[in-house]
This record gives sequence, structure tokens and C-alpha cells, in this order.
Amino acid sequence: MSAPDPQASSRLQAERARLHPAPAAGATRTLVLELARPADWNVLAAVWQGVQADLALPAPAIAVSGSEGLQLWFSLQQPVDGARAAAFLAGLRGRYLPGVAPARVRSLPPSDGGAWQLPEVPALQAGGENWSAFIAPDLAPLFSDTPWLDVQPSPEGQADLLAGLRPIPPAAFDAALQALQPALKPAAADDTPQTAGPAMAPSAPGADLDPRAFLQRVLNDESAPLVLRVEAAKALLGRG
Repeated sequence: MSAPDPQASSRLQAERARLHPAPAAGATRTLVLELARPADWNVLAAVWQGVQADLALPAPAIAVSGSEGLQLWFSLQQPVDGARAAAFLAGLRGRYLPGVAPARVRSLPPSDGGAWQLPEVPALQAGGENWSAFIAPDLAPLFSDTPWLDVQPSPEGQADLLAGLRPIPPAAFDAALQALQPALKPAAADDTPQTAGPAMAPSAPGADLDPRAFLQRVLNDESAPLVLRVEAAKALLGRG
């Protein structure tokens, strides 16, 4: 095996810094959604395709975790706090993965507001010979049964994969977060029309969305999927 190319390694580090820098001061520019046990790409692909087709967002990076899962890595141009990040990921789960058992899905930042650390990709996994790595979309289905690489991925190839990706602009993130809110329940079938109060009125795409109000709205909406309401409750408890 040839020695790593220092120039390629440096380029990979630059691409990771551009898209996925480490979280700082309680805010992050990276959001990760992982599906495991099994890592079924046919299921996770609904999220990857949906964020592009439905929410008009740039494609997230796709990664194998090196152990059990396939991951989507979302990059933001501007950092957001943990509550907004958790709300976005919970919205994706509720919209695109409503029938998936909660134990199979992991979100970073976690919905409970607990401590977390961004995993390094690519990286050799502890106690084994498997590697995490970013992968191309057309190869993702091949990793559903074995979401890892048996050999160290090429730094040059990893850098090439990341170089074609773009972070999500702030206005696009706000609009997507708004679109992921559960639809308001229809008016009751009686003579008294029901209207949403000021706190329930939808805001314009790009408007400043209060994360606590959003999570409370999800929690109170009985028409929302149960898994989404549970995630909202955990996030609210984690905020104290």
C-alpha cells in the first residue's frame, strides 16, 4: 500500500473544514442523520431525494459509519443552535421516515439535548479493520449489508466527493424548517370555524423561527406522527 499523498490529505482536510467544521459554542454547521440495523439505503434514499426535490436543498453527503449505519451529512453555511438543528432532523424523520423504528435512527445533534461529538470521516473504527467513509450516491445501495470499507479510502477520492457538495444557505434552511412543520389540523365539522392563533400562524420562508415555539407546536399537534412528537418532547426537556 502506497504512502498517503500529503497534498491529497491536506485537500481532504480543507474540504471537511469547509463543509463540516467541529461544533463550537453550542452551535453547529453539521447535522447528521443515520439509519442502522439494517442500513437500508432504499429507506434512507427517501430523505436524500426528498430534501432536494421537496425542500430545494443541496444534496447532503452520504457516508458509511464504519459499523452499522448509513448516514446523511447536512452542511450549513451558518451555524444554528442545537434546538433548531434537532427540530430540522426531527422534521425529516417525521416526514420521510415515519414507519421506521426510532431505535434504528440516530440524529446529531441528539434530540435530547445531550452532549455529542461529530465523528471523524473517514476514520478507522476502534477495535476493528473497518473504515467510515464518504461514498457516491450510486454506490450507496451496495453498502446496505456492510456499511463500511475494508481498506482505507483514498484521501483524494474523499476530497473529490466533498468538493462537489454545497452547504445550505440560511434562507433555504429556514424555509425547509418551516416546510417541515406539521400541517395545521382542518377545522372541525360544525358551525364554528376554527382559526389558528397568532402562535400557530405560518411564517414566511426565511423568517426567524423560534425553536422552542416550533418544538412546542409539534408536541401539541395530535395529527403529527408519534415519533415526531416524542422527539419534540425530548428536545424540549433537554432545553430545560
